[in-house]
Amino acid sequence: MSHRGASRLLLIPSLFFSALALIVVAALARADSDPWTKQQTMQPADLAKELENSTSAPTVVFVGFKRLYTAGHIKGAQYHGTAGSEEGLKEFSAWAASLPRTTNLVVYCGCCPMEKCPNIRPAFKTLQSLGFQKIRVLLLPNDFATDWAGKGLPYDKGN
Repeated sequence: MSHRGASRLLLIPSLFFSALALIVVAALARADSDPWTKQQTMQPADLAKELENSTSAPTVVFVGFKRLYTAGHIKGAQYHGTAGSEEGLKEFSAWAASLPRTTNLVVYCGCCPMEKCPNIRPAFKTLQSLGFQKIRVLLLPNDFATDWAGKGLPYDKGN
C-alpha cells in the first residue's frame, strides 16, 4: 500500500470521530438552550397520575396550534393562544397575567419533535418573566399523538 493510501485510511476514523464530536456538541448546545431545568419537566404518565387527583391537579395549558388542540388535547387542558406567534403570545400572556403567581402550571405543545417546537420555549419564558414559580414542561419528545394519545392516556377532542 502506498503512503497516500495509508494516509486516506487513517483519515476515515478521524472524520468519523470529528462528526461524532459535532453531533454531541450540537445536542449539548440544544439542551443548554432550553430555559427549563430537568426538575421543571415531567413525563406523560406522571401528569396523567396528577390529573386523576382533582384537588391538587395542575392547570394544564396547550400552547400550540388551535387546529391541533381541536383535534385532540390532554383532558382538561386549556388553550389561550399559540405561543409561537406574536398575536398568540399576547393572548397567552394576558391569560397568564390574570392568574396567581403560585398557580401550579404545566405547559405542553406536541406539534412536532420537542427540540424543534416553535411554541414551548416562548410560553415557558413568558411564564418565567411573569414571575410564576411552579411551571413544568410536559416532555413530548416526538409529538402529542405518539407520546400521549398513542400511549392510551386520556384526551379530549374539540374546543
